[in-house]
Amino acid sequence: MIKSVDYTGKTADDAIAKALAELGLERDDISVEIVERGKTGFLGIGAVDAVVRVSYEAPDEAPAPAVKEAKKPAEAKKPAEQKNPEKKAEPKKPSEAQKPAPKIVRRAEGAQAEETEKFLAGLLEHMGVSADIEISPRKGGGLDVNLTGSGIGAVIGRRGETLDAIQHLTNYAVNRGSDKRAHINVDAENYRAKREESLVHLAEKMAQKAIKYKRSMALEPMNSYERHVIHAALQDYEGVTTSSTGAEPNRRVVVSYVPTETKKQSETNYKEWC
Repeated sequence: MIKSVDYTGKTADDAIAKALAELGLERDDISVEIVERGKTGFLGIGAVDAVVRVSYEAPDEAPAPAVKEAKKPAEAKKPAEQKNPEKKAEPKKPSEAQKPAPKIVRRAEGAQAEETEKFLAGLLEHMGVSADIEISPRKGGGLDVNLTGSGIGAVIGRRGETLDAIQHLTNYAVNRGSDKRAHINVDAENYRAKREESLVHLAEKMAQKAIKYKRSMALEPMNSYERHVIHAALQDYEGVTTSSTGAEPNRRVVVSYVPTETKKQSETNYKEWC
């Protein structure tokens, strides 16, 4: 018989992954209907989970065993459980009141560091995120901010979109009306370094495919910083060239196959032209 069950997740892919994990099935064993597409909202506000309906073939259910009748005596225990109402009156979440306050470590001095601390502390509180804030001076000027703590995924967001928005808002709030602007880099659990490493690995993988199949390979849409990482990673990679195509926010990098001789000749012509 065919069974259908609804699952929710931040995205349709998350909901499908959840269904496969709970059902113990492979992707080919199920059919999926998108009931509602998820919305990320702005800074997590107004976000709506995606809903998918998963259908799969399940064995016919056997006649209900006599176990159901065994559950009836449990109802007779209810009065006995109610004899001790004090247990139910006990609070179930005492640990929440004992949660330590977020730590703030500021290794940079000055008004901009103070404004950064104040703004981020207030923003995270409104988001309902308890995260430690570490503010350090940035090489070449500016500030480095690293956020750590539980539930930090809400700060990062899908592919770092929420983290980028937080960084943009922080720079705007701190530098507004200031004669001397400072770049404030906001990171969470070293996400940016990890993301850059994964992008370099992706770039090399796509370059290998472009050379193997002698064709152009288009990557997923990325922001300007991520596209820069891809271009830089393949700048000296023999056999391929990179270019960007499309308009924001769907602009993406294309990795194209180029014979080594052609690429070297193009570089030589470029140097002579320069």
